[in-house]
Amino acid sequence: MKGLTAIFLVGLIWASGLIAFADRVDRSTPAPEPERADGVVTLTGAGSNERIIAGVELLEAGKAKRMLVSGVNREASREDIRTVSKAVRKIYDCCVDLGFTAADTVGNARETAEWADSMRYSSLIVVTADYHMPRAMLELRSTLPHARLQAYPVSTSVINAHYWWRTGRGARLMITEYSKYLAILGREIVRGMGPKDAAASPPATVPSPKG
Repeated sequence: MKGLTAIFLVGLIWASGLIAFADRVDRSTPAPEPERADGVVTLTGAGSNERIIAGVELLEAGKAKRMLVSGVNREASREDIRTVSKAVRKIYDCCVDLGFTAADTVGNARETAEWADSMRYSSLIVVTADYHMPRAMLELRSTLPHARLQAYPVSTSVINAHYWWRTGRGARLMITEYSKYLAILGREIVRGMGPKDAAASPPATVPSPKG
């Protein structure tokens, strides 16, 4: 009986968390206008067109110097992405970089970190789908702990975050994303409980010889 009660409580907590997560996603859009940053990074995935267009609009509005589109399909050409982005050619040709190495959110974070490091950028506006933003920000903050990151979530045609539970596809997507988010959150909590970097410890003092 106690085992069933425990399972029920765990399920109730999980379901309550899912509802809170979905509400967070729903309330995240429309995103407020971000402050100016060094760069914009757009993470591709389901609903990529809306994400890329939103990122380009920020770039064209002068919110950043350059933009990275992370996780571009290797079969897509630079011109393909420009067509999707609806970008002004002058701005696209000078200031949009494409990343082809990332295959998932972890890869997005690594690709973004490498790009930011090469550009010496310390502040980024992160553009991705509303439902993907919580997990993406966890990964990016883990990979770029000292950067200033601003979330700019975008609602896409992939899911209606307000009525996600009305369709099987919407429910599966929200539940899957919430489960992945919990896994990454748990990973970061465990990491935080581990030993701190030795470099963070104060250097040992060597006593000077008596003279």
